[in-house]
Amino acid sequence: MRVAALISGGKDSCYNMMQCIAAGHQIVALANLRPDEKRVGSDELDSYMYQTVGHHAIDLYAEAMALPLYRRTIRGRSLDTGRVYTKCEGDEVEDLYELLKLVKEKEEIEAVSVGAILSDYQRIRVENVCKRLNIQLLAYLWQRNQEDLLREMIASNIQAVIIKVAALLSKKYGVHVCGEGGEYETFTLDCPLFKKKIIVDSSEVVTHSADAFAPVAYLRLLELHLEEKVSSVPDNNETSNYIYNS
Repeated sequence: MRVAALISGGKDSCYNMMQCIAAGHQIVALANLRPDEKRVGSDELDSYMYQTVGHHAIDLYAEAMALPLYRRTIRGRSLDTGRVYTKCEGDEVEDLYELLKLVKEKEEIEAVSVGAILSDYQRIRVENVCKRLNIQLLAYLWQRNQEDLLREMIASNIQAVIIKVAALLSKKYGVHVCGEGGEYETFTLDCPLFKKKIIVDSSEVVTHSADAFAPVAYLRLLELHLEEKVSSVPDNNETSNYIYNS
């Protein structure tokens, strides 16, 4: 199928793309929801649905994969937080609907790749959007054992850095090793799907919350560039030099 990959920049959405290609699908476009940069503290929205830390580097991520990127600003908030989601105007889920609706119109996609592992909250809402758009959800990581999954990601040569920490990382506190409890978030700098690798030239640590039990800090990526890779990578058969922002 022709697939659009919903990406945050993190390891999970990246590895799910790799699984889609291994299953014979074709990634034809990338899709990302970004925070409104006019809002104070926009780097970290604490969204129930989306990772926003690292959003400044997403354009380079698309260039590294040589794929068209569709982006939409998150205008909604988490309004309908019930177990079952119903279309709700002003909810952040509707930003995802509008984004994927556009990608379907432009790229004729049949499915969307999502790196969900554990969150029923997120999965239910993405499934709702996919059903309304008549596209399939491809979530190959869903409910996988997280320790096995993390080992696979490392073995598959995904090069990622931690860009947000929101918990004390110790077995004592029962954290999820893949960060599914929001303990940490990552940004992928290189993987077998990248035609170029992302290099971080400068960054700074920002303290979002100084809570004594679960402090929150994130890495703001200030300057980055792409470098050519020596080895060849799989060809997605679709390249473009445009980025669509809305």
